[in-house]
Amino acid sequence: MAEEKKTNAAPAKAVTAVKKDETELGFFQKVGKWFREMKSELKKVVWPTPKALRNNTLVSLGMMVASAIVIWGFDEFAQMVVQLIFKIAR
Repeated sequence: MAEEKKTNAAPAKAVTAVKKDETELGFFQKVGKWFREMKSELKKVVWPTPKALRNNTLVSLGMMVASAIVIWGFDEFAQMVVQLIFKIAR
């Protein structure tokens, strides 16, 4: 028969959380902290190259023009249908 291996695992120790300083910041300290955090986050941003920005802008403008044309077409079609209904109703 196979021997059973016994492991002597030590029980996990209780972990105590370290409390942060819970003192209330003043208004200007909060504003200063907000600007410091915003500056550090903006350093993490990967800004697009001018070429990528131009391409993305042109694609966006093209899609807006195409969407406007499609909406205009549906509007014209709906207007024709409504006018036809009014002509028939007379």
